[in-house]
Amino acid sequence: MNTPHPPLAQRAFLAAEAAGNRVFGDRCNPLYHLGTISYFLFWIVAGSGIYLYAFFETSASQAHASVESITHTQWYAGGLLRSAHRYASDLLVLTMLLHLTRHFAFGRHRGYRWLSWITGLALLGLAWVAGINGYMLPWDQLAQFTVTATTEMLDVLPVIGGALARNFITNTAVSDRLFSLLAFVHIGVSLGMLALLWVHTQRTPAARTLPPQRLMASVTVLLLVLALVRPAVSLAPADLAQVPATLAFDWFYLPVLAWAHQGHLPTVWATLVAGGLLLAALPWIRLRRASRASRGFDLAVHPDDRIIAVRAGETLLDAGLREGLAMPYDCRNGGCGRCQCTLLHGEVQLMPYQPAALSAADAALGQTLLCCAVPLTDVEIRYVPAATGRAAPLRRHAATVRQMERLTPDVMRLMLALEGGGRLPYRAGQYINILLDDGAKRSFSFASSPHEASQSGLLELHIRRIAGGRFTTHVFEAMKTGDRLAFEGPLGAFSLREDSVKPILFVAGFTGFAPVKSMVEHALRVGLDRTMVLYWGVRRPRDMYLAALAESWQAAHANFRFVPVVSDAQPEDHWTGRTGLVHEAILADFPDLSRHQVYACGSVGMVEAAYPAFLGRGISPDDCFSDAFHLAPHAPIASRGAEVVQLGGAHA
Repeated sequence: MNTPHPPLAQRAFLAAEAAGNRVFGDRCNPLYHLGTISYFLFWIVAGSGIYLYAFFETSASQAHASVESITHTQWYAGGLLRSAHRYASDLLVLTMLLHLTRHFAFGRHRGYRWLSWITGLALLGLAWVAGINGYMLPWDQLAQFTVTATTEMLDVLPVIGGALARNFITNTAVSDRLFSLLAFVHIGVSLGMLALLWVHTQRTPAARTLPPQRLMASVTVLLLVLALVRPAVSLAPADLAQVPATLAFDWFYLPVLAWAHQGHLPTVWATLVAGGLLLAALPWIRLRRASRASRGFDLAVHPDDRIIAVRAGETLLDAGLREGLAMPYDCRNGGCGRCQCTLLHGEVQLMPYQPAALSAADAALGQTLLCCAVPLTDVEIRYVPAATGRAAPLRRHAATVRQMERLTPDVMRLMLALEGGGRLPYRAGQYINILLDDGAKRSFSFASSPHEASQSGLLELHIRRIAGGRFTTHVFEAMKTGDRLAFEGPLGAFSLREDSVKPILFVAGFTGFAPVKSMVEHALRVGLDRTMVLYWGVRRPRDMYLAALAESWQAAHANFRFVPVVSDAQPEDHWTGRTGLVHEAILADFPDLSRHQVYACGSVGMVEAAYPAFLGRGISPDDCFSDAFHLAPHAPIASRGAEVVQLGGAHA
């Protein structure tokens, strides 16, 4: 597990968050909920704004008076809401700035998150526009300054060329249409923020849009206290014949106008544009050493029995939530420890987190934090699903039987085509569940490699006939080309680990050859140069239904070898090759397995016998993989009573 030393900005946030945990607890630490607090404040601003607008007069003569009326004659409602509107708007800018700064400090603005960063910047810009525009509406002395300073800024732009300022020379030049326009802009920008918030939120898997109830209550109380202690009031009415000497200023929204009033306007514009472009370009500027997680990897998850893709720089939690997995989480920032999981295989880089969330003892036992772990290799984990979470929905598909080929009297090759001509992304070693009319399921491994299936549009399955089997009997006796099948998948956390250099031993029992075929063809396709040996065990030589294919791999690739093993050869078979149990052939050839990886595909009985024998020859549990169990593959095999997914056609 790789844990880099955090830079200064990250250490500052971690220290502040640790202090927040001591005061508020990790569940209600405001620093863990900056985004949702911003959402909540937006709704307060919107709700209070709608009420205020109901009493606002959009005219030059009545604007100031209508605001004064609602402030003082309705102090219990309008006055409080005006103050809450003001302070919620200020707090909204603060929480948005902190939210953006934290994401920048922790590098969560790069890669696939670039759209979230850009939309976040746009939201902050729209919030400023709406706030500046809002200060124009009461038409007091502060509104007068805001309007004149804004028009002076806009007048230096070549497109406008000084056409605005002349509208604010005398009081008579200000018309009622101006206030209708200002109100329209204020509402329009707010609606634009709402639409952009939806886009911004959709980029975050399982994003929450409201903070915990205690935080909502605390923010509401804070706003009411501010409204009572320091209510927002208007200054004297605007008078364009006079220049206000002093103003009660809002430094959250109006500092640019103060700077523009005192400074050189072209310089102000150049600084704002250059700063905006720099901020927008940050996702593509490397200001520090790049993370090792520069590409995506595969994540095998238990107990979901799934393999999902993790994008470059994405955390395990974000990847799982994006796929609908019921992963536990709360703060999503390495502060609470609720997303602890067990790292079974692979390496991750942990982003900075609070020591209380993951102790050194837990880390030494293979625990990690889903919200902070970014994979550096293909990764396999086991986690405890959230108690309130639902299992991720399985993708359902429909296919038609395109080809049927009887490879032996008891093995049928089915070639399925997805309806609509689509393609099914999967990993070599995974499987699907065929759905029967009554909802029953039958599991079969992919025999085609992912590349082959993508090229041909066909999924290859090997179906072994089981005496009295409901589905397999139908396949052999009634199924015909053109029939329609429904299935769900891809499923399974069993796949080829490509991040090792260890030689590979494939162990296949009968139709366990199907997933092995998929993995071997994938390995040869991608140019995997590790030594690979396939031991294929069957009862009789005639059961080795694609032996010629395995022999062709051996002839064409120097790093591949094929060893057929027959357990019950009869005299009439004239078999002269290896005999006995397939795993015993491996034990005879490899007295030391400590430097190998084993992939066992077949029946539960075969795996039960092979697994402890391989461990006895020194293989690491982390290097022994099987498709036979719907359990973490590195856990000891307890009994035949374990929940079983017998693949490769072993289901009836």
